[in-house]
Amino acid sequence: MTVSLKPLSEQVMVITGASSGIGLATALLAAERGAAVVLTARSGETLANVAKQVRAAGGRAIHVVADVADRGQLQAVADEAIGTFGRIDTWVNDAGVSIYGRLDEVAEDDSRRLFDVNFWGIVNGSLITLPYLKRSGGALINVGSEVSDAFIPLQGMYSASKHAVKGFTDALRVEVLEIDKAPVSITLIQPTAVDTPCPQHARNYMSEEPKLPSPQIDLRRVAEAILDAATHPRRAVKVGAVSKINTFVAKFAPRLADKISARQLERQQYDEPPRDPEGTLYKPGEEGRVTGRGGAVTGNGQPRSSPSR
Repeated sequence: MTVSLKPLSEQVMVITGASSGIGLATALLAAERGAAVVLTARSGETLANVAKQVRAAGGRAIHVVADVADRGQLQAVADEAIGTFGRIDTWVNDAGVSIYGRLDEVAEDDSRRLFDVNFWGIVNGSLITLPYLKRSGGALINVGSEVSDAFIPLQGMYSASKHAVKGFTDALRVEVLEIDKAPVSITLIQPTAVDTPCPQHARNYMSEEPKLPSPQIDLRRVAEAILDAATHPRRAVKVGAVSKINTFVAKFAPRLADKISARQLERQQYDEPPRDPEGTLYKPGEEGRVTGRGGAVTGNGQPRSSPSR
């Protein structure tokens, strides 16, 4: 089955997790290139500011507040997209959250909530949008991670959820493309560590402020990979050289991968107390930050840039 995808300027794109990080960067870039964007996250004030910014620049955007863990709320997002723009051409499942802590220290309720967002959020978005995409063709893009194949200490549940995302996405691709022969491209995006506010949004069990290990790539590279997959069918895309290296080593030299991963233990903290240990696991965050600490924010709807960390 050959899948043909529309140019961005002719697309209606739904993006979850659109209030910060990769989702926000992707939404702004897609709108800049002419796509109509449907922004969804729990952070209503931020989404409203972003949608207003897009429209002020001549773009097309609406926002719908939703928790991806609730399938009914995500169905309402799809309904609003269809009601406003008449169709869905690309659905990007980006929403996610992490937990920093040893696996034997993390509360079961927190781990289950993480899976509700990271795994079931992608399941919900995928199964809701597939009937629309099958009808007229389109792209389903699930944001995984290099730890969909590799792994990292202190973020064990995050790694497990991203492994689950890969397994689901791969199985779904076979059912939809190989068995049903449906005109739908299904892509797994696997970035390495990206300069986003993910650590600041994480539930943190550590006695230090969390961070992602270096090197971190510019999140625009991930946004570009997502938009490329929206217009050119891709099976899976590893973003960043470290993603390619770590996934290769995890597959072909697992004992070495264990030792490399163990070195990341002390590279995931700042030398300061936690700022917000609860993070956004259960509550929305409204800072509208594109990048990590000290980086770009939407603020009143106007992004600004600063050196990445």
